Amino acid sequence: MTTGLSAQEILCNIQVNSQQIQGTDKRVFETMTSALKEFINNRRWTNYEFKTNERIECTMVINIRERPSTDLFKASLNIIASRPVYGTSYNSILLNYIDQKFDFEYVEFQALDYQENQFTSNLTSVIAYYIYIILGLDFDTFSQFGGTPYFSKAEQIVSTAQDGAYAGWNSFDDDRNRYWLVENYLNQSYSNLRAFLYDYHFKGLDVMAEQTDQGRAAVAESLKLLESVQSLKPGLFAMQLIVDAKKDEIVNIFKGGNPSEKTEVIKIMKEIDPSNSSTYAKINERN
Repeated sequence: MTTGLSAQEILCNIQVNSQQIQGTDKRVFETMTSALKEFINNRRWTNYEFKTNERIECTMVINIRERPSTDLFKASLNIIASRPVYGTSYNSILLNYIDQKFDFEYVEFQALDYQENQFTSNLTSVIAYYIYIILGLDFDTFSQFGGTPYFSKAEQIVSTAQDGAYAGWNSFDDDRNRYWLVENYLNQSYSNLRAFLYDYHFKGLDVMAEQTDQGRAAVAESLKLLESVQSLKPGLFAMQLIVDAKKDEIVNIFKGGNPSEKTEVIKIMKEIDPSNSSTYAKINERN
């Protein structure tokens, strides 16, 4: 991140899908979309100066399932975030996740309120939480453990939201929710998850445009960090989200690898992600 012509950090395409809601005034969803775009894209989330072309791109889709009352909405939230790869026009996905438990209140034309250390709205708390998760992931890919301040802010939101009546914030709600996602990233026992993010992206993908073999070898080496976490805690929530984001990319990277590289990567990925063994077998397919 640099000084100069600066912009906000996040460039988010947010959509509100209300197709499942029948017989209700749809204008509120347009107003909601505009308010959320303003809230996300015009707010300063870090102390860094970003150039316009450095803004972190993400997409959020709110799928409204029910509208039990005028101001109450039951929904899911699909979050996709990516990071550019040095020397290419390619973006590497960091997160692709659907949060199924996203109920919130929204009063049309009322300003969206969010204050750190204070729970005022589940709508803004959930959105802010995922913005900080995205920032944490992004910063971790450019400097080792550089995302800690943002994961800590996400953890702070979890703490302030736990007294509310909304699902997804407490450890006992579920074993795969907002509480556990940030817990996994900040848990020192699983620090190799985040070490992976740096080695895979900065030492691996960012090198591949100019030194393909060297960059690919670094990607292969980074996968051993995930393997170490898998052996410690099989089926970890954050691990599964990383693998979901990366599995197709890993296949594409190693289709061009040497035979020993291919064999090692297939072995590691089948151990980490056995349910997708057939996906990793494609590494051996001819292009």
